[in-house]
Amino acid sequence: MKKKHTEKPLFPHLPERLSGLEDLAENLWWSWNPGARMLFKALDRQAWKESGHNPDKMLREFPSPLLEKAGVDPDYIRRYDDVMNQFNTYMGQKKCGLMEPVLPDHTYAVAYFSAEFGLHRSLPFYAGGLGFLAGDFIKECSDLCVPLVAVGFMYPEGYFKQRIPDDGWQQNLIESVNREAAPISKVLDKDGTQLVIEVGLTDPPIHVAVWKVAVGRVSLYLMDTDIDINDPWNRGISARLYTGDLEQRLRQEIVLGLGGAQMLKALGIDHYLLHLNEGHAAFALLERIRETVATGKDFPAALKKNIKATVFTTHTPVPAGHDVFPFYLIEKYFQSYWPGLGLDRNAFFQLGIHPEKPEHGFNMTALALRLSGCRNAVSRRHSQVSQQMWQSLWPGIPEDKVPIDYVTNGVHVPTWIEPKMKLLLDKYIGADWLDRHDDPGIWQRLDTVPDIELWQTHYWLKVKLIDAIRERSRLRWANGDASTSITLTGGALLDPSVLTIGFARRFATYKRALLIFKDLERLKKHLKDRWRPIQIIFAGKAHPADDPGKRLLQDLINLARNPQLGGRIAFVEDYGEQLAQYLVHGVDIWLNNPLPPFEASGTSGMKASLNGVPQLSILDGWWEEGFNEKNGWGVEHDKTSPDPDGSDADKLYQALEQKIIPLYYNMSDNGIPHEWVGLMKETMKSTGAQFSARRMVKQYIEKFYSKCMEGALKD
Repeated sequence: MKKKHTEKPLFPHLPERLSGLEDLAENLWWSWNPGARMLFKALDRQAWKESGHNPDKMLREFPSPLLEKAGVDPDYIRRYDDVMNQFNTYMGQKKCGLMEPVLPDHTYAVAYFSAEFGLHRSLPFYAGGLGFLAGDFIKECSDLCVPLVAVGFMYPEGYFKQRIPDDGWQQNLIESVNREAAPISKVLDKDGTQLVIEVGLTDPPIHVAVWKVAVGRVSLYLMDTDIDINDPWNRGISARLYTGDLEQRLRQEIVLGLGGAQMLKALGIDHYLLHLNEGHAAFALLERIRETVATGKDFPAALKKNIKATVFTTHTPVPAGHDVFPFYLIEKYFQSYWPGLGLDRNAFFQLGIHPEKPEHGFNMTALALRLSGCRNAVSRRHSQVSQQMWQSLWPGIPEDKVPIDYVTNGVHVPTWIEPKMKLLLDKYIGADWLDRHDDPGIWQRLDTVPDIELWQTHYWLKVKLIDAIRERSRLRWANGDASTSITLTGGALLDPSVLTIGFARRFATYKRALLIFKDLERLKKHLKDRWRPIQIIFAGKAHPADDPGKRLLQDLINLARNPQLGGRIAFVEDYGEQLAQYLVHGVDIWLNNPLPPFEASGTSGMKASLNGVPQLSILDGWWEEGFNEKNGWGVEHDKTSPDPDGSDADKLYQALEQKIIPLYYNMSDNGIPHEWVGLMKETMKSTGAQFSARRMVKQYIEKFYSKCMEGALKD
């Protein structure tokens, strides 16, 4: 499907011999296949860099003579043919062996709803971990041929770009998405115009345009209210991710849930199973029930039918992470809707009430939990916390029997393994290792990798990280939009020979970004140690409405500016997908110190571990499962301590002083820290398969999808 209402090529200046580059550029398969990325990079390294590693943008601006030259270059043609053969073979595979026993044909089987998707920087429709989890999930579903269709929002203003001015207080800058230079296409109706659906809960109704992103074999459909037919209030519904206006937030979730279900119907997609990635899209459950009621069933029968084919994944134990809307707003928008369900006002409100907090309002997580047949948390520990949080929805059932299972999150290995690291693994553990990466036995072959080669690869990635950070600082200074102090705190003074700790995540108070500074004098000794220093790189955004998070960030900036800390603290602004790639590949240690039990899972540490970066982490979320006492350091939180933060900080310092720093700087005569490299290998061996998205998706299929599909097909 073309982007422009027409069958004309998107890139008419492409020579016929290279016409396949259009199909390749318009499918994000290239984003997790290094050979495909190199195909674009080989045209011109500088053009690739200036495009933001976005082939759609690059090809639009690339000179025709250079394309013609590549089209007759035997070496380039050979590379081109190889990549296109891989791509066409991949896209030609449709059979999903994992689901064949319950899925007799190849129709769509799963509709996956999420408020955000982290796929690539050219599509900034993500705020953080939830979005990247969703992106990794659908990429892995593509790799496994899972017949899935994804539903989300097209945010014309994305999330926000972060700038740190002289006062250190985060600025939230809006940069509109250039839809014409991104791998996204308009979905056309039978008349050849962009498909627009109508969500009729309001007067005037909300009109929603539909876009499509090709993610390998998976189609991601994005809804967009920023179209001329809508009034300004309705146009702004999908303007940006997680709007702070409560009523607009409700309208956003109405469009995502009700509109998403209606959109799939308009596309002719008959999905058997609905999977909600968090509660933002929970209204989709109501719409499916309403459609069943419209066939003549009453509400209990319609609920019974649809509950069999629904999976709900909850992602956070933080109360603020669960959307709750006042009843007057729910009544305003749904009073004409609940009769279609066969319910009255009170019965409708009861669907979204938290029994322990009924006065708080309509809780989207409570709604999703009540209307879903399969429910899961995202780690073993998070399952226990969720069972405790939501036990009141199942009165009389013991806490450990509350029906909230878990599938621990995982990361898409082809996306997050650094290409140079992949080449090293290809060389020593087998060229087919990536096809079998969820087999723990494959990773045991890491023992055959020579220490010197693994260390040299890691050190190269560390230099690459620091060079990228320095280049960011140089550009800020060269553009004249920052003071010298801001530029220097941005990483210009980093040294690749120094033990480097990475901390990159959202600046929310429970993540305790400043815990490592609890005893500043103690930390300062290590930052300024003449022979065995450490340095720490921070990155992350505070939510635009989170002033406590912004204050934490401002305090960090002031610490980084303090010359007494020796220029060893860096904050790199505007944390996003590209910077995340550099950080998880290039730091020596990944630091994570949330306040338990608020870390549901976490995935950034998994990405670092995949590339041989050990963890120094509080035992919460995924690390409680991943830590084996040989692959990093786990800190047990003591909630009974009179000063829990001080106790946790002391344990971090002890780990640094007694274990981490001595181990890192214990170099052999040829400059290789062999014991440290052994730790890196154990890190990869113990986490590479266990915390992969492949293992995660397979568990969703085994635990939930097969069960739900069997129930739906029998009904």
